[in-house]
Amino acid sequence: MHIIVGLGNPGQQYASNRHNIGFMAADEIFRRHSFSPWRKKYKAEIAEGTIGGEKILLMKPQTYMNKSGEAVGEAMRFFKLTPRDITVFYDELDLAPGKLRIKRGGGAGGHNGIRSMDAHCGKDYRRVRLGIGHPGSKERVTGHVLGDFAKADAEWLQQLLDAVADNIAELVTGDESTYMNRVSLAMGDGSKASGNASGKTQPKKPAAAKPTTPKPAPKGKSHIHQARSKGPNVEVPKSGPMAEMLRKLLGKE
Repeated sequence: MHIIVGLGNPGQQYASNRHNIGFMAADEIFRRHSFSPWRKKYKAEIAEGTIGGEKILLMKPQTYMNKSGEAVGEAMRFFKLTPRDITVFYDELDLAPGKLRIKRGGGAGGHNGIRSMDAHCGKDYRRVRLGIGHPGSKERVTGHVLGDFAKADAEWLQQLLDAVADNIAELVTGDESTYMNRVSLAMGDGSKASGNASGKTQPKKPAAAKPTTPKPAPKGKSHIHQARSKGPNVEVPKSGPMAEMLRKLLGKE
């Protein structure tokens, strides 16, 4: 048996918050696979189903974000499971919008839901971080996280949720690399940043101009060349060895 958890805050006023992307992922998994209707148990909304031949308990804790671990821990102990039997989807400030990363263990990174999970379930569960981007300054973080996704986010957000749910069997069976690759391929260029948590794309550097080699200045023409090209009208020096040679060449005596 495996528990899949989406983190968020209960209540319609929070439904479209960036902080609720974990709930959104759980709802999309529910819609795309065969689950029992949602019901309330273990301080959560739960649904039961099967994915990839594995029995799944899908959970959306209703304790508010900072107490999420209470609900998940209660279910984990009831079914005699370990943290390795748990996968948690949640929002990640330090990933660009549309990016997905997976890890086990580690710190909470300032996320209250993960801090609660660590306290009630241990740390060795699978963490699926869904990028929501960083607003750029610490003072704007709370408003960003608890703010609704913008209309401009709708396309990449739905694209990400579709990929998360469509390929969930790979994750349940433990093939994390294939799961991440398929989500990444499904996103294409849909993420709003490339290796940039703020969501800004990096501008392309202009191509360096090719160095040009200056043409050598034309060489001055000799008196003999001038004489041949201009004929008898060329001005002949009046004295010196060159004067005598030119007079003979031009027939000037």
